[in-house]
Amino acid sequence: MKKTLYLFVPFFFTCFICYSQSAQTLWYKQAAQYFEETLVLGNGKMGASVFGGVASDKIFLNDITLWSGEPVNPNMNPEAYKNVPAIREALRNEDYKLADELNKKLQGKFSESYAPLGTMFIDFKHEGNASNYYRELNLGEAISKVNYQVNGVQFAREYFISYPDQIMLIRLTSSKKGTLNFEVKFNSLLRNKVIVTDKILKAKGYAPIKAEPNYRGNIPNAVVFEEGRGTRFTTLIKIQPTDGAIVSTDSTLGLKDGTEALVFISIATSFNGFDKNPATEGVNDEALASEKMAKALKKSFKQIKKSHLQDYQQFYKRVSLDLGRTEAPDLPTDERLKRYATGKEDKNLEILYFQYGRYLLISSSRTLGVPANLQGIWNPYIRPPWSSNYTTNINAEENYWLAENTNLSEMHAPFLSFIKNIAQTGKITAKTFYGVGGWAACHNSDIWAMSNPVGDFGKGDPVWANWNMGGAWLSTHLWEHYIFTKDENFLKNEAYDLMKGASQFCLEWLVEDKNGNLITSPSTSPENRYRTHDGYEGATLYGATSDLAMIRELFDQTIKAAKILNTDADFRQKLEQALARLYPYQIGKKGNLQEWYHDWEDPEPKHRHQSHLFGLYPAHHINPEKTPELAAACRKTLEIKGDETTGWSKGWRINLWARLWDGNRAYKMYRELLNYVEPDGIRPKYSGGGGTYPNLFDAHPPFQIDGNFGGAAAVAEMLVQSSESEIRLLPALPDAWESGSVKGICARGGFEVSMDWENSKLKKTTVYAKRDGTTTLIYGSQKKTIALKAGKKMEMVW
Repeated sequence: MKKTLYLFVPFFFTCFICYSQSAQTLWYKQAAQYFEETLVLGNGKMGASVFGGVASDKIFLNDITLWSGEPVNPNMNPEAYKNVPAIREALRNEDYKLADELNKKLQGKFSESYAPLGTMFIDFKHEGNASNYYRELNLGEAISKVNYQVNGVQFAREYFISYPDQIMLIRLTSSKKGTLNFEVKFNSLLRNKVIVTDKILKAKGYAPIKAEPNYRGNIPNAVVFEEGRGTRFTTLIKIQPTDGAIVSTDSTLGLKDGTEALVFISIATSFNGFDKNPATEGVNDEALASEKMAKALKKSFKQIKKSHLQDYQQFYKRVSLDLGRTEAPDLPTDERLKRYATGKEDKNLEILYFQYGRYLLISSSRTLGVPANLQGIWNPYIRPPWSSNYTTNINAEENYWLAENTNLSEMHAPFLSFIKNIAQTGKITAKTFYGVGGWAACHNSDIWAMSNPVGDFGKGDPVWANWNMGGAWLSTHLWEHYIFTKDENFLKNEAYDLMKGASQFCLEWLVEDKNGNLITSPSTSPENRYRTHDGYEGATLYGATSDLAMIRELFDQTIKAAKILNTDADFRQKLEQALARLYPYQIGKKGNLQEWYHDWEDPEPKHRHQSHLFGLYPAHHINPEKTPELAAACRKTLEIKGDETTGWSKGWRINLWARLWDGNRAYKMYRELLNYVEPDGIRPKYSGGGGTYPNLFDAHPPFQIDGNFGGAAAVAEMLVQSSESEIRLLPALPDAWESGSVKGICARGGFEVSMDWENSKLKKTTVYAKRDGTTTLIYGSQKKTIALKAGKKMEMVW
């Protein structure tokens, strides 16, 4: 016993020294009280939000495949398209009020909601108060730990979720023999039953067949369960002690008088694909959970942990960032955020936020066809904010802006495969809602690849319900993956047909304006309103700038893809001709880039959406060098909008400022993204500026993960920007990052870039080629063209 105590105590008391003021570790002196203080773990399918309480530890459990509903019927409004001519006629007559009313006829059902699986409690039988409490999440290991002392006994916990073993594992230890006593129980907001059999706690249940979006308020039958319908789930919990006795009731499992124990958690659902009924065509969730549990129980803690680390670190360690000397003091993460919000320097906190974004993507995006949602993989609510769905007018895409450039290309795969799913339902949406070919996706989607415009068949406001350019925006991710990886097999076998289908929809959807330009009609600009010269405030119009920006980018990329594959010459020519005829960008009287076809006023000039700036970022056809007038108009637009906005919007604006090569403005907003926001336990605070909760979750508010991902992507964008043929080095380096280094940032063309800089000057660059390729490196006024074979690298001193 003395030996155990001797080994344990040094670790316990040195963890403050090892991990504080870290660029790799979040740590706290107290347990979480709110969801936004929890430390989150995930393996891309299973998620856990760990509170780390002393008397009772609470863990929210999630499975990314557990949603309300069942496969969507995309043919829900088969004659909606017949209303399109009347809407176009109203727009030709400049009758925008009538157009808004008629546009409501192009609506379908709402999306389903991401569901909470349940809550696991570990109740400890401590006698006395705890002291020396410490809680951490190590991003380098994807492991969370809790340590504390009660009556002279040291207690330690270690939590992680393994991707190789598809299991959550918790290791509980005490420094004095026989002092570890705890009980495990489980409950859920879903229909469920908990039993204990053969020393395994088993929870079986099912998700609702419908869960209405929370913003619809307290409506009748907002959540509906039907016993024979919906996705099934099984949760298994097993305690494996080194000593002591397993104790149980009919619904709890525990350990008495132990010293060390492992707690295994296995989860499975019956989800079997977006087009399979999970109740009648689903997989056997209980058998799957049992199989994973049985395999894991045959392995030691050391074996499972080793394979977890090997798997996780192969992704996480690809990128490192150093921003030079920091004078920030050693503080817990919540206190660091509060200090930083007063304007103090903390370079390692800026790095921590960047790496936390990468950590969250690895942890929430490894299930094909089921990408990270609005909350990644972590959600405790049966009607979560915005259904925790896929909002494709920005948020779903923003989740994946960091996938390629921060060297996590494999994490892009769930999103890319989801696009393949939504294209299937989207073919019917294109035909029945719009009367054209190809495929379409609209404002919202879910695990069932729903593609229709939302609004509950005419009850929704077109300002948010009727947007239909999701297919165009989604498809640009297919090209991005190709151009970063240069994987021609992917382009040929996966991407091109999807890009072509999205282009086909846009090509057939375009109509001529009175001057012979091609425009969309009807159209909307995501979630924003215009004010006409006679004072009408509406949403439905023709030729929205954002529509045409997305079509420009999609057509350009599809043309390039067809040329590379030497295919579809006739279709390519149609796209080229249409591209040349698109209604051009317009610069308004204020010097801004017009959001609307006409130079109308905005009722809300500081509106959170900036969709009409799509061509600057995330697209590539506006930049300060090649289109200086348009870039200046984008800058003016951003100045009018200001810097105060929601979390995801701030993440987007940081990237936009980076693309304007204004590092100091980008950095100012990056700091604001980290403004401390106190959690209050109330879900819904949709207005107000964004910031960061104590656990580094983005405070939209409430929590939305896209701000984390957009902010992390922006750090890489400030350091490296690239196109098919160029790599621009330190294009938006802020004065605050005077010296530093970065390793492993990816660039288009199949390259990896590492750099060192001092006194705001680039010193050394290393470029590694994943594929044979040629690119031009640009730093300031200097240009160097290099050609590299796959697997080779080149170092340059500037």
